[in-house]
Amino acid sequence: MKKIYCLCLALLLALPAAAQKEYGLRFSSLINDELSLENAIRIGLENNSDFLLAQQEVIVAEQKVKQAKFLFLPQFAFQGTATWYDLDYPMVLPESVANRLIPNNDSQNAGDKHQFFGVGVSGTQYLYSGGRIRGALKMAEANLKQVQSKYESVKNAVVLDIKKSFFQLLYAQHLLELANRVDQKTHHYARSLKVSSWDKIKAQYVLSKLYSQKNIAANELQKAQLAMLVSLNKELNSPVKVKGDFSPVDVKLDLATLNLWSMEFRPELKAAIYALELDNLAIDLALSRRYPDLVLTGSYERLGIETLNDENKQISLAVRLPLPYNVASQTAQRKAEQKQSTLRRAAMEDKIRVQVAENYVNMLFWQKEVSNRQNTWREVEKLLSSQPTSAPVNLNALEALDAYYQSGKDYYQSILQNLTSKSSLEWAIGRDL
Repeated sequence: MKKIYCLCLALLLALPAAAQKEYGLRFSSLINDELSLENAIRIGLENNSDFLLAQQEVIVAEQKVKQAKFLFLPQFAFQGTATWYDLDYPMVLPESVANRLIPNNDSQNAGDKHQFFGVGVSGTQYLYSGGRIRGALKMAEANLKQVQSKYESVKNAVVLDIKKSFFQLLYAQHLLELANRVDQKTHHYARSLKVSSWDKIKAQYVLSKLYSQKNIAANELQKAQLAMLVSLNKELNSPVKVKGDFSPVDVKLDLATLNLWSMEFRPELKAAIYALELDNLAIDLALSRRYPDLVLTGSYERLGIETLNDENKQISLAVRLPLPYNVASQTAQRKAEQKQSTLRRAAMEDKIRVQVAENYVNMLFWQKEVSNRQNTWREVEKLLSSQPTSAPVNLNALEALDAYYQSGKDYYQSILQNLTSKSSLEWAIGRDL
């Protein structure tokens, strides 16, 4: 019975540790030496300062919307004062203590010091403000939408950078594997090499070229790892290795559809639209200064000298008509800013269309090119594997091995460009394909 109890206790203690280890293996780049694209994006976003700043800007804009909504509610204030005075002439207390009137000392107790107390509550409610309060709320909401669009824009840029670094590192890992295989074959060929005296010069050159491919691939891997760590904003001495499907992708969409999607999903264009909306609201606010304010106020207070026996109550309805001199100039300024936003939006639409077209053409090219290089690579790989083991190793064999490596490298490069061009096209239209 005691053994069973100890076994159950051990299992209970081991389960949280196992779950924590699994969570770390799935989501921690320090524990997981093979990072997937999804986890790389998540870690990169969590550590990117520009993305985190944009995230905080959204929070600030949300709080401004809440503050603008509070303007519709009555504004209350509680006031309590205790004043010690010795006056020869009545005076009014400063605004910080509610502007209360303090009488002078009476003649019978001249020179005595008295105490004045007061407590009260006051409320102010705007019944009409010419649309300024509602306009302030609309501006806060439009500003929130604009900040959210900027947040999405920063996010898309960070994701694109992470994808490029991820695919570059994936390419470098596969290239080093190919270089290692070729290096093994090169050493095997070098041991049984039989060439003439003149061909030895060419053979030595080809051998040195094949030997150096492994070092070049290792150097590319180190640079790709450094770029990946920079994109993830991790320590530069951290080990990093990625895993994923390193194969070509095929996107079958027409340019018209992609342009339509970019006008709908691209966050930079949404930000330009919300900027135009903000300018329209600014014009309305500038014009609303010509209208009066209708304000309802009320207060209740208990006050008196030495005691709180006296009672004051009041309700006031005030109409305040501002007489601004700069309404016309402000309106003209806002209309000019509105025109600027309209022009910026049109320029942004043209720029997005150009980006979509460029990335679309690039993607089509690499989709076709990767297919051609794939066929070449498979044919060369098939021909090399079909060579009999008893075939003599001469200069032609070394040159064939070099052609094998170059065709494999070209194929891997085309896959890298194919994946990168697809990611760039997704950034250009503002959504995943």
